[in-house]
Amino acid sequence: MEPHTGRPIRSRSLHVRTLLNLAVAAIGGTVIALSMTTHAHADPSPAELERQIDEAWNKLEPTIEQHNQVRIELNANRAKVAELAEKLKPLQLQLDIAHGKVSEISAQYYKTGRASALNALLVSGSPTTFADQLSQLEIIARQQESQLADVVKLRNEYEAQKKPLDELVAKLTAQEAELAAKTKQINDEIARLNAMRLRAYGSTGGGGELRPAPCPETYPGGAAGVAVRTACAQIGKPYVWGSEGPNSFDCSGLTLYAWKAAGVSLRHYTKWQWSDTRAVSRAELRPGDLVFYYSDLHHMGMYVGGGYIVHAPHSGDRVRMKKIDDGPIAGYRRPG
Repeated sequence: MEPHTGRPIRSRSLHVRTLLNLAVAAIGGTVIALSMTTHAHADPSPAELERQIDEAWNKLEPTIEQHNQVRIELNANRAKVAELAEKLKPLQLQLDIAHGKVSEISAQYYKTGRASALNALLVSGSPTTFADQLSQLEIIARQQESQLADVVKLRNEYEAQKKPLDELVAKLTAQEAELAAKTKQINDEIARLNAMRLRAYGSTGGGGELRPAPCPETYPGGAAGVAVRTACAQIGKPYVWGSEGPNSFDCSGLTLYAWKAAGVSLRHYTKWQWSDTRAVSRAELRPGDLVFYYSDLHHMGMYVGGGYIVHAPHSGDRVRMKKIDDGPIAGYRRPG
């Protein structure tokens, strides 16, 4: 009986060992597959991260520049509304006083009306005196009505000016809130990408040097010289949306700040700066000129010579130089 019971045991042992070998092989294959999958989904390269940040930023910057415009227009219109409100205050006071006087006259008419005409006649003692009193009251009433009409006319004029401004402020307020939400959403994505970027590059603020060439290449005279030297002096300072210095900048804030130092006023919005300046050709470019990018003009920088511009790139980055042709150029403009 022993030989008969031993063989099945050995067969079972062999079967178990075979199953274990197969399991180990399967686990090993899974580990290799997971290793290959992990390798396939490794963190993106620095170059890929830069591309993703640039792509996200090109979506954000038009929103930011529009946000800039709406914010400035909203503040300007709020100031106009406040100014008109101040003008309306004394007019309303005059109306209140005038209405008070008219109420007094009305009360006098009531007291001297038909219901008490006999009493008034008895008190005055003379029909002529009573008639004179009524006549005087009518004259005062007409004078008050004339003054009141002038005040009402002026008040209505101010209110007519204020009404569309109130509507515009309400519209701009809603638009500003919507743009702020969009700006935050894309900014959060850029912050996420930039965190990965810093892990890839370290904490130096990006790949490559911020100043890869002399800035400026040459020093032009006059206001342009002051502007370009001022812009170059900001290299390394952080990008902050809506900022125009002295410690941080966005793209149009940097050019505004630089040219302000030269005594030239520019407005804080890329399209306004395009309008505030005159066109020059590529061949006419000199340090201090402005270079605008993309068909909607949502980014800009200042030419510093040698084929470079200085600009404030995007959130998470710093004021730096880059090659002028690194992006679709919309045109060249000269302030002053």
